[in-house]
Amino acid sequence: MMQNRLLTSLVIIFCSQLLACGGGESDTTPPPTTPTTPTVPTTPTTPESACDAQSSEVNWQALMTEDCPRLSQYHLFTDPSNPTTAPQAPGFGYQLASQLFTNYSTKYRFIFLPQGTAMHYQPQQAFDFPEGAVLVKTFALPLDTALTSTAIGASFDTANETLIETRLLIKRAQGWTSLTYQWPLSTNKEASNGESLNKEASGDATLLTAGATVTHTLTNQGQTQTFEYNIPSRAECKVCHQYNQGDSSLIIPIGLKAYLLNRDIPVEGSVESVSTNQLSLWRDRGQLLGLPDLSTVGKTYPINDASADLTARAKGYLDVNCAHCHNPNGYASISGLRLGFYVDHTTYPYGICKQPPGWDGGPRGLNYDIVPGNADHSILLYRQTLSEPKDRMPPIGRALEHQEGVELIGLWIDSLSPSLGSCI
Repeated sequence: MMQNRLLTSLVIIFCSQLLACGGGESDTTPPPTTPTTPTVPTTPTTPESACDAQSSEVNWQALMTEDCPRLSQYHLFTDPSNPTTAPQAPGFGYQLASQLFTNYSTKYRFIFLPQGTAMHYQPQQAFDFPEGAVLVKTFALPLDTALTSTAIGASFDTANETLIETRLLIKRAQGWTSLTYQWPLSTNKEASNGESLNKEASGDATLLTAGATVTHTLTNQGQTQTFEYNIPSRAECKVCHQYNQGDSSLIIPIGLKAYLLNRDIPVEGSVESVSTNQLSLWRDRGQLLGLPDLSTVGKTYPINDASADLTARAKGYLDVNCAHCHNPNGYASISGLRLGFYVDHTTYPYGICKQPPGWDGGPRGLNYDIVPGNADHSILLYRQTLSEPKDRMPPIGRALEHQEGVELIGLWIDSLSPSLGSCI
């Protein structure tokens, strides 16, 4: 009997312990939890470049903030492969009255002003431009200068001209900056089967920083010449566009001065052959503010206009080709030679019986910048004919002699009265 009781007690104790440990059918232990995947930090997405914006309008944001690798990314022209015509609104073309010589290249010039802004007239200096203004100049080299049209607003001649470069001056928040784009030599050429090359084959103008050299052959006045055309680096651009102001050196436009722009141009969209003064047109459109009566505005003329005043033609030519360096704030200020349009051309600063510092007179040993009445003994003319980098003038922008320019300056110096100064 005692054994039965002991056995019953052991069974009861065992069952109690089993229930206390969670055994039996009432077990509600939750299933194991599935491990969660650790969160991996995501790399911030790089903002899309403004240069990649897709639009049919001018890409102002890119112009103001980025040096785009391709010219077409700024959307400046209706046809990105042809920067010589049809600028996107609000762009418009302009023409100079005198010739800036760059190895006989044709230049196609345009101005872009942000909506609601305008240029401000200056009587002797380059116009004041608003922030956001863009100046565009495309250079095309001819095969034969005799076939290059001199008509105002002439169209790009695909049979005779080759696109070489397009330069931009952009007025950003920090001031003017220069960009140069090179066109591939295949641009505007034809495929061997006579069909025009497509845009992909022709390519796009690409940004340069170190400059480039292009070999070209042209015929001028029956003489064929092969030469190296230099596309300037950013540093070389600054040499010509440099303006020293105190301890700082700025970049400024060169050709956009009233007396270099005071000329008639065709009226766009006119059915008949109608022309109007370029400055007046801009004033009437609200693109130029402060223009006085045109009779008070200086004026120069094309170098080949024999009916125009010889001195005005010569001084306009020297201004646009030389005065950007030869002025008190320019790169060649130390020379003391001042070739601005409004400098008195009968005085020593303009070169009359003036000896240039730092130049030995060249192979002919000349001594004076201008000898009145004697072009053959004038350094000013002589250096226009020299081609060595250390001797030629201008030092940048030409590899060839500008024969028409040399002829003009020679005639003008010979016309000066020897009584202006006794140099020899």
